Amino acid sequence: MMNNMQNDFKEDSPNSDELNKKKGKKRESSTSPSKPSFFSRWMNNLAQMGLGESLLRVGTNLFSILAIALIIFLVQAFYRQTSNQLSENNGQVSVPAPTAVIVANPAPALDIPIISGIARGAQIHTNIPSRPRQEITTYKVLDGDTVFGIAEKYGLEPQTILWGNVNILSDDPHRLSPGQELNILPVDGVYWEWLGGIPFGDWAKYYGVTAADIIELPGNHIDANTVGDYNNANIKTGTWLIIPGGKREFISWSAPLGVTRENPASARVLGEGACGPVSGGAVGYGTYVYPTNKHYLSGFDYSEATNHRGIDLAGNEGEGVYAADAGVIVYSGWNNYGYGNMIMIDHGNGFQSLYAHLSVISRGCGQSVGQGEEIGAVGSTGRSSGPHLHFELMAGVKVNPWDYLPPRDH
Repeated sequence: MMNNMQNDFKEDSPNSDELNKKKGKKRESSTSPSKPSFFSRWMNNLAQMGLGESLLRVGTNLFSILAIALIIFLVQAFYRQTSNQLSENNGQVSVPAPTAVIVANPAPALDIPIISGIARGAQIHTNIPSRPRQEITTYKVLDGDTVFGIAEKYGLEPQTILWGNVNILSDDPHRLSPGQELNILPVDGVYWEWLGGIPFGDWAKYYGVTAADIIELPGNHIDANTVGDYNNANIKTGTWLIIPGGKREFISWSAPLGVTRENPASARVLGEGACGPVSGGAVGYGTYVYPTNKHYLSGFDYSEATNHRGIDLAGNEGEGVYAADAGVIVYSGWNNYGYGNMIMIDHGNGFQSLYAHLSVISRGCGQSVGQGEEIGAVGSTGRSSGPHLHFELMAGVKVNPWDYLPPRDH
């Protein structure tokens, strides 16, 4: 029975050869290439014609243009939207806002954005400019002070220190000494006593100012309503007044000019060192050498502004002092005006030289000396704050010695 079933099955099943043929056809159909698309055939044709690379570049450029246009469109759309929002906000600002209650809790200034104006950071240390002085103040002189230094402290000219203290300094910067109390004027000018006897306007004119300049200065405390006519002002005599911007001639405290060998007696007012007339004697060369071993300052320089018409050359006590040029001694001895022991030489050519504060005098009246010859020693006699040589040159007027000495050492 089993055999019969197998036979029946073989008879009903398809022929194996036919099945193999069908399978082969299916495999062939599955592995065979599909038909190319239209775009592929078109690209292949263009490539065969040599236009493929050109078309690729054109396509790339076209794509870039389209991308840029799209970006521009999007940006414009964004800004239009932002502008509309701002317009809506501005419209809201025009509506009156309710009054806000301000709480006194200050917020940090740096956290607040500043929309307009100039931002200025807070300064913890603020320099407040001081008001101009209107009154006279006093200053107590310290050791080491100079007229120049005091003037600089108060923003004044050095001559104002002298002109404001004539009763103390007598226009002589050498008179400055520790412990003195000086008047410090509020402005540059002169401090002087009104003694009357002439029209007030003429008195003011003598100092180079007007009567109004003096009367209307707050520091003088003058009631303009009580003085009447300014040029004949009703001001009490004996009143000390600030003369703003005023100038005057310095009081001469130094040796007189024109002390020559023919007329040395003109120096008698200076003290016991004055000499009698001298005839003949050495005449200078017109050139000058340093009168000390050291060729630099130790004290005041030549300054017309402070009425110091000489130079203070450095030197130790007892060091030699030498004649700057040849000539004849016309003064030798003590000077009563602050020079201490002093020698003056007439050079016979219109020039005279002066040597002050000497500790020793080695040459006397009428003696001829040669250039560079020792005539004394450095000291600190008279009004002097320490050993040095005060040296002057004169030729009808006092001249700056630096203009005639060799170049100074540095």
